[in-house]
Amino acid sequence: MIAITGGSGFIGSTLCTRLAQRQTGFRILDTRPSPLFPERATACDICDADALRTHLAAETVIHLAAEHRDDVRPRQRYHAVNVGGTETLTAVAREKGIDRIVFTSTVAVYGFAPPGTAEDGAIAPFNDYGRTKYQAEQVLRAWQAEAPDRRCLTIVRPTVVFGPGNRGNVYNLLSFVGSGRFVMIGAGRNRKSMAYVENLAAFLHHATTLGPGVHLFNYVDKPDLDMNALVSLVRQRVRGKSGVGPRVPYWFGLAGGYVADAVAAVSGRRLPISSIRVRKFCADSSFASAAHDLEGFAPVMTLSDGLEHTLQSEFLNPDPDAPVFETE
Repeated sequence: MIAITGGSGFIGSTLCTRLAQRQTGFRILDTRPSPLFPERATACDICDADALRTHLAAETVIHLAAEHRDDVRPRQRYHAVNVGGTETLTAVAREKGIDRIVFTSTVAVYGFAPPGTAEDGAIAPFNDYGRTKYQAEQVLRAWQAEAPDRRCLTIVRPTVVFGPGNRGNVYNLLSFVGSGRFVMIGAGRNRKSMAYVENLAAFLHHATTLGPGVHLFNYVDKPDLDMNALVSLVRQRVRGKSGVGPRVPYWFGLAGGYVADAVAAVSGRRLPISSIRVRKFCADSSFASAAHDLEGFAPVMTLSDGLEHTLQSEFLNPDPDAPVFETE
């Protein structure tokens, strides 16, 4: 039996679909109901030790639950959930004799990293999310080190994840480009590593077969695209137009982001643009990964096929009844 914390979300729902198709037993522990598997979901907060003691019954835990949005307030929630929740989870796992945990961390632990950063890259998070995810990794490493010959910890650091139903930053970008309102900021030569959600789910599932020890992987589907290529592809498929369309200099876009920050602070409204989003959009986020070299693992589809499937599902031939997930 596999317990999946945060299994009602975007990645979790895709993972659960895969497990169900393969008749692998699982239970979802989440504060939110599952849109796909309500009969297998239990309302449970990972910060609540008593709730975990009551509901956590498994040989393996896939730990997805986290505070991850850019705008979580109060900011202490990042530490309370990402670190404190992981401390609670490992304490209960210790009590129950659970010896395998697969943890989804993030490439945000590397911060604005040099292109090609691999699993041994320097840790330099620039936000609370990346910082607290790395702290959670250390909590889990300490748990594994208590019984290193028996316990298995797999840490997976995905890059930005996309796919049908995602309502995070990737969807927002695709939607803006498809709407014709998109304006390219900067030269567009910065490269972005991406991960298709079904491939990541397949990798998380495969990680449950690994033996004792600590296993660390970035997760990336290659090849990386630069922003010019990605935007041009989406414009061509969704709007039948070539090129990237209008473009403004980086300094102009960043200034607009700071103005949006000020408006959001005064009004309390969430805006689609911010200075950190402009910086992230224009930065290289190209990572190396050992995941595809892991024996026995095969991705579900190529990156280009994943993009095409997403564009079809979201814009070209959408299903109005398909579930959606607010992820960023």
